[in-house]
Amino acid sequence: MDKARLNALYELWLEKATADPDLTQELVKIRGNDNEILERFYRELEFGTGGIRGVLGAGLNRMNYYTVNKATQGLANYLKRIKPEGARVAVGYDSRIKSDYFSKSAAAVLAANGIKVFMYDELKPTPMVSFAIRELGCDSGINVTASHNPSKFNGYKAYGPDGCQLSLEASDEVIKEIKKLDIFDDVKFGDFAQSLSDGMIEYISKDVEEAYFKAVKSQAIHPDIYAKSGFKVVYTPLNGAGNKPVRKVLSEMGITNIVVVPEQELPDGNFPTCPYPNPEFREALEVGLALCEKENADLLLATDPDCDRVGIAARNKDGGYELFSGNEVGVMLLEYVIKERLALGTMPDEPIAIKSIVSTTLTDAICKKYGVELIDVLTGFKFIGEQIGLLEKQGETERCIFAYEESYGYLAGSYVRDKDAVVASMLICEMAAFYHSRGLSLIEARAEMYAEYGVYYNKIDNFAFEGAAGMQKMQEIMKDLRTVYPKEVSGAKARVLSDFLKGTKLDLSNSSETPINLPKSDMVIVDYEGNATVIVRPSGTEPKIKIYYTTVGKTFDDAKKLYAEYSNVFSKMMKIDN
Repeated sequence: MDKARLNALYELWLEKATADPDLTQELVKIRGNDNEILERFYRELEFGTGGIRGVLGAGLNRMNYYTVNKATQGLANYLKRIKPEGARVAVGYDSRIKSDYFSKSAAAVLAANGIKVFMYDELKPTPMVSFAIRELGCDSGINVTASHNPSKFNGYKAYGPDGCQLSLEASDEVIKEIKKLDIFDDVKFGDFAQSLSDGMIEYISKDVEEAYFKAVKSQAIHPDIYAKSGFKVVYTPLNGAGNKPVRKVLSEMGITNIVVVPEQELPDGNFPTCPYPNPEFREALEVGLALCEKENADLLLATDPDCDRVGIAARNKDGGYELFSGNEVGVMLLEYVIKERLALGTMPDEPIAIKSIVSTTLTDAICKKYGVELIDVLTGFKFIGEQIGLLEKQGETERCIFAYEESYGYLAGSYVRDKDAVVASMLICEMAAFYHSRGLSLIEARAEMYAEYGVYYNKIDNFAFEGAAGMQKMQEIMKDLRTVYPKEVSGAKARVLSDFLKGTKLDLSNSSETPINLPKSDMVIVDYEGNATVIVRPSGTEPKIKIYYTTVGKTFDDAKKLYAEYSNVFSKMMKIDN
């Protein structure tokens, strides 16, 4: 986009974007700064597969009152087209900066379009929005959140009537509607207070909330073990939406010895003690770990700002605390659920587990041992939700015993169609209490698992590509990778190349191709001798490329050493400037 066009957009926003004073202040501040204007206006913030996400601020390429409302108007136009007799939408939000403001403005746009809105009266976990959609018979849902991103981000997730994030087909239709709109002239900006008074916006009742909590607690396998465990838990909601719901469920299940990290207890979108509020990373857990040591706690639980992911750390024999990866928690919960349901005789016929394709292949070994069917899906929990929906159509939702993705998202049951850190926190505490009652720590239980199946080391490397130039570089890397992937690493030859954009799996030993029966996606998987796997894909929500490694060894050190060798080779392909 040329400079004249950029400046014209800038001046237009300076004239018309007056609803939020913060935007006017920002625009005035960057006057004459070509680079800052470029970053805000070189493209529109895209409505991706299920929603939008971006840095807060003024401009087309930022999360703000106007970009949120334009996206919402597009969603409204789509809903009016498929449900002309009147659509219903559930709306929620988390603790991020302007989340409540954006949720109310989106609700007002929907109401102005004649769409009935059911809205939570305070911040709630993402899965509670998914639940409300189905419980209230809604046609869609919106949750204003940027999940675990740094504080400068916000976004929202859009849902379908099944409680899953919008399907690829529905997202495409919404995108078409959005592209027809002028951001200032074609949006029906509404008045929240008036719509609430008129009944077009209605707060979700406490009965719906209690129905959700009842559904969560029904997933307990040994509900009596919590109170007997004597377990001590430190919990941090990372200044997000999990504080009340997680504590409520744990308390009602009998885990009363809970200490909450005071600095991270209350909602705060600035995340002052953890600038990157992602429970995958130790930096976000440091304050909680320090409190664990002070309280001599058995377990640390940490949920992300919208409470759909949970990370943990467990005390070891030396009194220190070890973090568990999302893969480790996923496979341990899966095996715990399988073993205990078999022992209690509550396992359904032909049980199914579901995982994202980038999650550890240790899952395959566990499912094979116990005769559980395993379904792999593309990255994104909506694909897991879609599989549960297919089972529902057949009247067989009980067959799905557990689902997870390596990025710390887990689900037991079919009451929601998104990952749920509330039920995951409950089951993690149950599993820990169960092993505790048998004289095992979670760390010892993990060691027993690896002793049986081998050590599967899973690691993700992230490579950020900021700005317009970064987006182009990402595309070039993914294109090149399909032909110049490493043919051999540490003596192990590449065996299979799976190109999910092309939709084919190439056997490198004989050059034969077979189709991949999954939706097309910009992802490449290279399988190597020795059961090592490397998966490369652009993030669907952030300007970065992710590389997922699985290496297998007899010991942790062996598997980790192999990862380092693969990482060294693939990192060189990312063309990061030093």
